[in-house]
Amino acid sequence: MKRYTIGVDVGGTNVRLGLVNRSGAIVARAFFETKSFCRNKKKLIGAIIAQTWDLIKRERLATKDILGIGLGLPGPIDSKRGVVNFLPNIPGWKNVPLKNIIQKKLHIPAFLDNDVNLITLGEWTYGAGIGCQNLLCMTLGTGVGGGLVLNGALYRGEGFAAGELGHMPLNEKGPDCNCGGFGCFECYVGNARLQKSAAKIFKNKSIQLQDVFLLAKQGNTRAIRFWEETAAHIGNALVGVVNLLNIRLVVIGGGVSNNYRFLGPKITDVIKRRAMKVQSKMVKVVRAKLGDDAGIIGAQVLVKEAIRER
Repeated sequence: MKRYTIGVDVGGTNVRLGLVNRSGAIVARAFFETKSFCRNKKKLIGAIIAQTWDLIKRERLATKDILGIGLGLPGPIDSKRGVVNFLPNIPGWKNVPLKNIIQKKLHIPAFLDNDVNLITLGEWTYGAGIGCQNLLCMTLGTGVGGGLVLNGALYRGEGFAAGELGHMPLNEKGPDCNCGGFGCFECYVGNARLQKSAAKIFKNKSIQLQDVFLLAKQGNTRAIRFWEETAAHIGNALVGVVNLLNIRLVVIGGGVSNNYRFLGPKITDVIKRRAMKVQSKMVKVVRAKLGDDAGIIGAQVLVKEAIRER
């Protein structure tokens, strides 16, 4: 019996791989930095294939032991055809038939989806969203992503591109965005923007977001204000989602969510103040539970569901 799935979480910073058992537990891992390959998609695909083979061999397995491989990528994905439409934060990817490429090289069934859709599947099945029929899972990191579960099913949209929360416009005249638009939510709370803002506020070009979090924990008023302003941007974007969809739960993950202590209360406050009464009373904002493992674990859910539907 095929006992394992392999999950691949392709991010703007790192690519994480994991061997997942039937219970949703990761039993072996691998990772490499995206920046080493991000200018050449063939090299990046080659690195994913090489790391996958290495993971299988390291665990003394064969392809017959693997049910399938699930890959999550940060951009619009045609999950039905297995094609990467494009990746806003990784150049050179346009209409790439990644499913077919992976299957031909590995001889393992492959399935693709947006990375946050996989994170959403992971949190919904094994994490903070267990039992919830209507939720938004958002990630805060290099980019800002969103995944939707509506009426007990992952919602992908007509073109499999739903959930692009980071590219909702917050400003009619805002800064240019990597997606080709401007004034997008991601332009205000993506890592690059936050890093630039922190460097300006603290007059320190080398300051990291984790440093700002530590300063906030120590009571630094500028650091606390920095996170509160970030949370206000997040809350304002979520007000529109809450009003539109009347969801029960918002799950917040990604690297920036490590600062949830200073983000969560303000986000909740903004939603309670600005969203319509019925929707605001019903919704709850929580931190994700699975951390960096969510996408890899969610890949197991994707593979199992896709195999079952075939």
